[in-house]
Amino acid sequence: MKAGGFMKDAITLFLITLISGICLGAVYEITKDPIAAAEAAAQQETYREVYADAAQFVEDEALDAAVQAFPEALAASGLSLGNVSIESALQALDSSGNPIGYVISAASGDGYGGTIRVSVGITGDGMVTGIGFLEIAETPGLGMNADTPEFKAQFAGKTAEQFAVTKNGASADNEIDAITSATITSTAVTNAVNAALFFAADCIA
Repeated sequence: MKAGGFMKDAITLFLITLISGICLGAVYEITKDPIAAAEAAAQQETYREVYADAAQFVEDEALDAAVQAFPEALAASGLSLGNVSIESALQALDSSGNPIGYVISAASGDGYGGTIRVSVGITGDGMVTGIGFLEIAETPGLGMNADTPEFKAQFAGKTAEQFAVTKNGASADNEIDAITSATITSTAVTNAVNAALFFAADCIA
């Protein structure tokens, strides 16, 4: 190939790459706000699902500080919850603006299909009002059954320091029936909920 032809091809390739990069950047700028808005709307829908009595959910500096302090507090507690974290905590307010509890978003990295992220509604006296999923990608027909009313209802309306997964049929309020052939998923979800319970009981001043 002649040097001139090589340079022409190189310049053409450079221009194609440059234009493609500019186009991708433009598409990102156009779509990032709608995507963020859609994600925020989905989060609000989940918050309403897990705490139906709340009229609004608000940020709080003290809760934000508690989220940052969570890893150290959990390590000091001696609890064995696997690879869990607290991602956010919001105060739940009633229609008059009075605080009635919290919505805590927790995650477990121990799911069969990856990270599982849940939001947990917890009243001021420690009762779970409900759980909802922000992210779950488990096996269809097995672990994905965690995102069913039947499984999620096992947590709602109960007050427990920690929940425990059982494969022998729940016989106590703090026991959660494992999903058939999906104990790993069941445990990951329960550990995320337990992280939220620990946070509410021990990290919030």
